[in-house]
Amino acid sequence: MFGRRKKKEAEDDRPGFFEDAETDAEAGDADADYEDDYDAVTEVDGGPYDADDLESGADLTVGEVGTRLDLGSVLVPMPQGAQLQVEMAPDGSPQAVHLVTQHGRITVAAYAAPKSPGQWREVAGDLAESLRNDNATVSVESGPWGREVFAVTPNADLRFIGVDGYRWMVRCVVAGPSGGNTADTELVATARAILRDTVVKRGNEPNPVRTPLPVVLPEALAQQLAAAHQQQLAQQQGAAPQQPAPQQPAPAGPQGEQQAPPAEAPPQPQQRRGESGSAMQQLGR
Repeated sequence: MFGRRKKKEAEDDRPGFFEDAETDAEAGDADADYEDDYDAVTEVDGGPYDADDLESGADLTVGEVGTRLDLGSVLVPMPQGAQLQVEMAPDGSPQAVHLVTQHGRITVAAYAAPKSPGQWREVAGDLAESLRNDNATVSVESGPWGREVFAVTPNADLRFIGVDGYRWMVRCVVAGPSGGNTADTELVATARAILRDTVVKRGNEPNPVRTPLPVVLPEALAQQLAAAHQQQLAQQQGAAPQQPAPQQPAPAGPQGEQQAPPAEAPPQPQQRRGESGSAMQQLGR
């Protein structure tokens, strides 16, 4: 398991960390979200790993079964045949990188957290409440790392998997077509396999809890996206005199995501298969 020594020390420092979480449970269906059974963590063979716990000097881009894509705060293994979608923030910086596979879309992101575990428990409760307020059908299931939030929405089935580390929390959002995101599907198996080989680089910055850790694109990928953006702008400017009507955004997925050119995608491992699908939403907490 990741960060075991550090996590134990942190728990000793903050023995009452879990007490507030117990008082947040709501009546009715929400009570099920806080049952202790959902927090039972099975013996997971693998990560997510804390970069500081791995062998000093090791090449973190070399995964257990293939190449990890270095995104700054997380290094994520690439399933075979997957493509990348980059979601850009309004200021033009990368906000998220999605792995689009044959069966659906998988997004891994890291967040700042307290030294002691417990943030995912709170985030899962917030997610469940927010999704219910959006009229989604929500349930909480037990997975290898404890609770997983599963939601059925009009546009996609969503699964949120969270793992607490030392001063970080990693969250995996799995989006697939209706009926294609249950616990026994290939999509969920792929997402869990990705998490088991993910590495988190927390850094030493004193970020507030729940703050997303920065996403940094590999230089080659950033150059490809910049070139594609410039090419699109040139095409739009050239077409403007003849076609003053609507200008099309950059090739992308939902929410401002730009499709990375597949021919130049980073080396891919040989293990996992996947599939396509789009997520209805990305909840930032």
